[in-house]
Amino acid sequence: MRKAALQLLPFLAVGAVGLFAAAPAVTATPALPALSALEAGRWQIRDLDTGAVRSICLGDRRVLMQLRHGSAQCAWTVVRSEAKEATVTFDCGNGSGRTALRVETPRLAQVDTQGIIDGLPYAVRAEARHAGSCR
Repeated sequence: MRKAALQLLPFLAVGAVGLFAAAPAVTATPALPALSALEAGRWQIRDLDTGAVRSICLGDRRVLMQLRHGSAQCAWTVVRSEAKEATVTFDCGNGSGRTALRVETPRLAQVDTQGIIDGLPYAVRAEARHAGSCR
């Protein structure tokens, strides 16, 4: 059933309910050069479909790859790793997903993520923009 639900994701118009869960606890994963290109500090994450915005202090840049899965410990598989683009799939205790990130500048990135969380599908397109230092 889970595999069938994942295959339907591109055809579903799913809102961003729960997009702004707590920052995830990311398990060890290989370094992704695209993430290393981003500045540390405070970032605003804006959902491009709903306009919802949240601010995060981005020390571990990998949290951008796992926006919806809260504090779940997820096992990652790197699908693509380049200087300005990264794609990972991940499997968590509460679901799974796939995220593609494109670095525009060290202060701007596009995030496209979809998956299943707590049995429900999600699909989110977001813009991540550097907003200053963490306080």
